[in-house]
Amino acid sequence: MNEKEIERLNQLKKIERNIYESEKVKYICGIDEAGRGPLAGPVVVASVIMKPNSFIEGVNDSKKVSEKKRELLYEKIVEEAISYSVGIITNSQIDEINILNATKKGLTESIKGLKIKPERILVDALSKIDTCGIPYMSIIKGDAKCYSIAAASIIAKVTRDRIMRKWDEVFPQYGFAKHKGYGTAAHIAAIKEYGLCPIHRRSFTKKI
Repeated sequence: MNEKEIERLNQLKKIERNIYESEKVKYICGIDEAGRGPLAGPVVVASVIMKPNSFIEGVNDSKKVSEKKRELLYEKIVEEAISYSVGIITNSQIDEINILNATKKGLTESIKGLKIKPERILVDALSKIDTCGIPYMSIIKGDAKCYSIAAASIIAKVTRDRIMRKWDEVFPQYGFAKHKGYGTAAHIAAIKEYGLCPIHRRSFTKKI
């Protein structure tokens, strides 16, 4: 690992280190989501408790990492994590309760799925959330500022991408494996040609 990467990771771990040192806690959980914006598929929220000394090369905001590298990082993160969990909220649930509430629901489910209860939670941007009574800190652009949130962003993104690749096998005409349900020109053209399929979010596609 080169010096530049070591410095970047040290910066990314500052928030957690401060909490470990000042509050003497043992378990900190990072939380992030993937899939709030797409026209199809679920929203996925990941919670992860990393070891305090975790230092995985390449961990970063999932949007800044290639799909191939995310897959490799995913395996390293889940192998090293003390505990991790994902909450998956379907497109029909999103239509029923709206995407913000669906994301919050996924967050609570992912916390409940952890095998170890964290003492602090760091979450990307969300507030007014049910963290099962655990104190939390909401950090704007947390996936680019906090190691645990960045790790969670990779778990969430890879989990969701895998789901969408599976759906691509069922509905190949939409190109889900390529755009993962986001509103690309090709995806919108496919909707206009074939109509909506069962995993499309009706509340997101009213104007197409």
